[in-house]
Amino acid sequence: QVQLVESGGGWVQTGDSLRLSCGFSGGTFSTYAFGWFRRTPGREREFIAALSKSGGRIGYADSVKGRFIISRDNAAKMVYLQMNNLKPEDTAVYYCAARPLPPHDVNFYIRRYDYDFWGQGTQVTVSS
Repeated sequence: QVQLVESGGGWVQTGDSLRLSCGFSGGTFSTYAFGWFRRTPGREREFIAALSKSGGRIGYADSVKGRFIISRDNAAKMVYLQMNNLKPEDTAVYYCAARPLPPHDVNFYIRRYDYDFWGQGTQVTVSS
């Protein structure tokens, strides 16, 4: 019964920063890779950032590279998305996703169908 709960969304202005959090329960946190995705009306859920079980391998979408930072705290069982220099086009519902991996798998994953578990999302609105 893995559960993911996102928090930290809000209403901000262009150039502001937010940090999203993803709380994990129901499994062994260190065996999961995680990703962040976002969705706006009329579009498919879009990959934003992902990291491996150890946090040693990380990938970002070009649209957020240099502005967003994904990280994980295995002791706290938390995944974070630090969002800096926010733009109106960042407005979306942001989702945390988790994928359980065997010991030999050190990858990160960027596709929606790579993930088994999803949170309910948190709204981020960036005004112009």
